[in-house]
Parts: sequence; structure tokens; C-alpha cells
Amino acid sequence: MKTYVLVGTGSRGTQAYLVPISKDFKENGKIVGVYDTSRKRAEAAVKITGCDIPVFDDFDKMLEVTKPDYVIVTVPDCEHDEYIVRSLKSGCDVISEKPLSTTPEKFRRICEAEKNSGKSVTTTFNCRYMNHFEKIKEIIQRGEIGKVFSVHYEWLLDRDHGASYFRRWHRERKNSGSLLIHKSTHHFDLLNWFLEDEPEEVNAFGNNFVYGKSENMKNVRCLGCPEKDSCEFFYDVTKDPLDKALYYECEEDSGYIRDKCLFSDEIDIEDTVSVNIKYKKGTVVSYSLTAHSPYEGAKIVFNGSLGRMEFCAVHSGGMYGGSESNELVIYKNSGECKKLTIPKEDGAHGGADIKMLDVILNGRDSDPLSQSADTRDGTLAASIGMAANVSMKENRRVGISELMIYEGM
Repeated sequence: MKTYVLVGTGSRGTQAYLVPISKDFKENGKIVGVYDTSRKRAEAAVKITGCDIPVFDDFDKMLEVTKPDYVIVTVPDCEHDEYIVRSLKSGCDVISEKPLSTTPEKFRRICEAEKNSGKSVTTTFNCRYMNHFEKIKEIIQRGEIGKVFSVHYEWLLDRDHGASYFRRWHRERKNSGSLLIHKSTHHFDLLNWFLEDEPEEVNAFGNNFVYGKSENMKNVRCLGCPEKDSCEFFYDVTKDPLDKALYYECEEDSGYIRDKCLFSDEIDIEDTVSVNIKYKKGTVVSYSLTAHSPYEGAKIVFNGSLGRMEFCAVHSGGMYGGSESNELVIYKNSGECKKLTIPKEDGAHGGADIKMLDVILNGRDSDPLSQSADTRDGTLAASIGMAANVSMKENRRVGISELMIYEGM
């Protein structure tokens, strides 16, 4: 039986790894240690599992004592490289949440450490396991629309989910690298995966239209704000049991406030972005991310040599809530039209989390859709966001090779 330790016991680490491995996959793997800079939060996470899992005050000591096969990294993005590198040097394989890291320098550290250690890093791109994206991959892989010439790709975050990034640690570029790295890495990985190609050049524009307007700020945080009854974005961190246990009740220990005001000068990431991407085989992409949409969803169009494929997924209310319609239409140059309705699967992120975790823990005999993702996949996905950040800052087109992350990119 493989053994695992977890570093970072926020909601993602707790819900996606700690709880399911401790309960649903206890016959396949065992969590032998947990570490978080906030011991109280680590203890709260372990309590949620109902299992007897050791909590450590020192990460390196945890590795020394438990000697795990794998380290699962779910800390804030900017800290990924630190724990990945230390884990690799200790002789452990690593499972890391996306994005693998946030800057070219941090990626270079990870790639070098992996190369020298002989160990491996798995990047957890759960979107690859969503049933509608699996279907798109199959259709492109079969050549139904021929060679893909262009892609129009729009991702919409509603005013609940989108706003959440601007009250949490993600709101500062030094922590998340911006939504183009933290969030869009999912989307850029899907592009790389769909096209089976590598990005070559990026040109981007972005702005902050809704969040970070300090003239509207009435309080440092939502809790205790005098405008809470009239503010569209008011969020009560004490109402959700998980947020209350892992964040609100751990504030004194962690120093982290999860419900900061959305109208703060501290916010320095964009809420509206537009990115153009050119791929090595010639495909061109127009991508946009909106973090303040009336509804949540995605619209993706593929124009190919044999036809056109249009995909639409709409979440009708709240964060991942309400009804969802996933529709796929293929228009062939011959005049044929095929419409598919892809049902929503149960479970976190449309059932993708548990499917991905099963593959990570148990492996499988074959991987026909190439869903497993490694360091290179994680690097290529984030490289688009990093290049886009440079493009916006310097107002120019940026070559992926300029990032000089490792030879061959």
C-alpha cells in the first residue's frame, strides 16, 4: 500500500485528497501525515476525516519520520515550488495541484530538482477527466473535424465564484500569478491537450473593471461590514461549515482572512482578460476570461478542415449550483449536423475529482486520451499565462521560448 502525506489543509487539500483518501480509497492508500503552517487548521482538517492521522509542526520532520511514497502539495500557488523541491530531494514522488508554480524561476527549480532526483511530479488537471471534455478530446482525436485551424474559447465565472478569487489570497499577483495562471492554467492545459501541440507565441490584454475599486470599500472584510445588507458581494465566512472550521476559527493561528473586501487596493490581478495564442503547428486561438459574468460556463468553438464543433456549458446559478446543460454540435463541411447533449455527472467538478484521484492512486493499464499530466504538461499550461502577464505588462507579443524554463520549450 502506498503512503501519502499532505501539505496544505485548506478546502481543496481537505476535500479533494485528505477526506477521500482516508475514506473512499483507504484500501488503496494511506495518509500517514499532515502539515500546514497553521497547526489548528491541520487539526481541524483531520477532525473532518474522523480518522487518526498524525499532524506535524515541521514539514521536513514529517518526511523524515513517515518516509512517504508521495507528497501531495495543496498550499498557495506561490509556495508549490518550495515543497515540491524539498519533497523530491527527500526521495518522494509528488502530486501537485495546478498550477505547478507561478514564475519561470520557480518552474526552473522544479524541473531541475525533478531531473536530479529521479522522482516524478504529477500535475492534477481535473478538467481532463470531465466527461464533456473527454468527448471533445475523442472527437478531435478521431479526426471528425479534421485539422484544427482555429479555436475561440470563452470562460465565464459568475459573480459568486469569480468574486471569491478577489477576496482570497489569489487577489495578489505575488501569491497566484494572476487568474491567468491560477485559473486559466486549467483552460490552457485543455487547449494543449485537445490540440496535442505546444504554444509558441502569446499576445494579451487585461483590465480590472469590477473588483479592487477602493472608493467602494467600507470595511477590511465582509464580516462586520456596515454595508453588508446592501452589498451584492457580501459573503458570510461563518455560514459554510467547512470555511468556518478551516478558516474563520483558525484566523488567530494562521493570520489568514478569507473574506477580505473585494474593493481594496491590495487587489492587483485582472478580472477581464483577452489572450491570443499561436501554436507551433499553426493553430491560432482567441481566449477570454470574465470573472464577473451573470452566469457561469464555457463556450468553445473549433474550426477544422472538415467542419466546425461548438461546445456550450452553462451553470445557471451560484457557485457550481443550479442546472447545467452541456451541448456539443458538429457541423460538417458536407452539410451534416450532429448534436450531442452530454449529461452532468455527479460529484465534485462534474465527477472529475474522484475519477482523477482513482487514476492517480491506482493507475490503469492504458491511457488512450493521455489524461495523466506531468511536469512538462504543467509547465506548458502555465507558460501561456506567464507569457500573457509579460505581454500585458510590456504591451507586446511574447514568445514562449523567452521564458527559458527548460531546454526544448
